[in-house]
Amino acid sequence: MAKSKKRKNSDYKTSILTTEEAKNNAKKEGSRWDAAKSRAESRQKKKNQPKKPREKGKVKEYFRGVKLEMKKVVWPTRSELGSFTVVVLATCAAFALLFWGIDSGVLAAIKALCF
Repeated sequence: MAKSKKRKNSDYKTSILTTEEAKNNAKKEGSRWDAAKSRAESRQKKKNQPKKPREKGKVKEYFRGVKLEMKKVVWPTRSELGSFTVVVLATCAAFALLFWGIDSGVLAAIKALCF
């Protein structure tokens, strides 16, 4: 990292603007200052407004949509469900044995090296 130059106190004094100079600079920039100010005021107004109560029809509409989507789902048959369950259980058992084997091997290696 490059070192920054040390600033003298006189540098700080010259960089500080008077309020008049700041206002003049703001007038030059004008639209940016005004836009930021108006955004802050609108946020404050929105913050102070009371919250609107929820409409009751929206909850009913939500569950109606859920019901429609559930009708589109293709459910597995009983035999497919059984075979999927067996595949999931077999995969879980295989990974459990794999992790147990790796864990036991690492533990044995640590015990051989350290103790």
